[in-house]
Amino acid sequence: MIITKIIGGLGNQMFQYAMGLSLAENNQTPLKLDLSQFTDYKLHNGFELSKVFNCSAETASVTQIETLLGICKYSFIRRILKNTYLKNLRPAQYVVEPFFGYWDGVNFLGDNVYLEGYWQSQKYFIDYESTIRTHFTFKNILSGENLKLSDRIKGSNSVSLHIRRGDYVTNKNNAFIGTCSLIYYQNAIEYFSTKIADPIFFIFSDDITWAKSNLRLANEHYFVGHNQGEDSHFDMQLMSLCKHHIIANSSFSWWGAWLNPSKDKIIIAPKKWFASGLNDQDLVPKDWLRI
Repeated sequence: MIITKIIGGLGNQMFQYAMGLSLAENNQTPLKLDLSQFTDYKLHNGFELSKVFNCSAETASVTQIETLLGICKYSFIRRILKNTYLKNLRPAQYVVEPFFGYWDGVNFLGDNVYLEGYWQSQKYFIDYESTIRTHFTFKNILSGENLKLSDRIKGSNSVSLHIRRGDYVTNKNNAFIGTCSLIYYQNAIEYFSTKIADPIFFIFSDDITWAKSNLRLANEHYFVGHNQGEDSHFDMQLMSLCKHHIIANSSFSWWGAWLNPSKDKIIIAPKKWFASGLNDQDLVPKDWLRI
């Protein structure tokens, strides 16, 4: 059995699920999810995977979690043993992501582990891409304004453009991430304006007012700001329908672009993902364009 701890917003949940599912498939063992952190979780929209996607993993029971964690079932012990210098004291079944970036130690894990981390690299699951895509098919049928937008997206050289501000701006704990610059977006817009015929831009943001006030767009474009709160996942669904993508330094638009199955898609990502300078070479696939 593989148990993966799920926490964070939808994009983070998808990385954690994809990592766990790939390891479970590789070991031909069931995947189960530890959702205990969502009991008092006040950020984002709580656990969303089963609401948004046709995921099939079951929730792990308390007994299953405690059996795998052993002595680490006690939260204060987990906090202590997360320290890299104490990793040798952890039970073999308790696997903590050792650093940000692809860790090849995953190739030596067995079929009975508890995973804790963010696992933000497609290298963890690319060998099971078709399976991941099956699990990440959207459950909800588009309607109303979203249906109208989807028709326009499918019938044009559509480019999704995502601006993530929100908690990146208001939460000082996210200062190490930072926001993408206006110059980044204008350069990306210019690139598509010269590389593809008649691009139409679909702008998704948690701060549409800022986007309208700052972006300069000569091409046809649409600002998509009506999917708020628990409906925000519809933005990812619409992004995935676009032909090409300009993503923010956000796992949300990362997945919106990745879920587009087209082999001809062009994806532009920021050259610098983190304001802190954290190494992000494994986060952005090599065939995406970074500017």
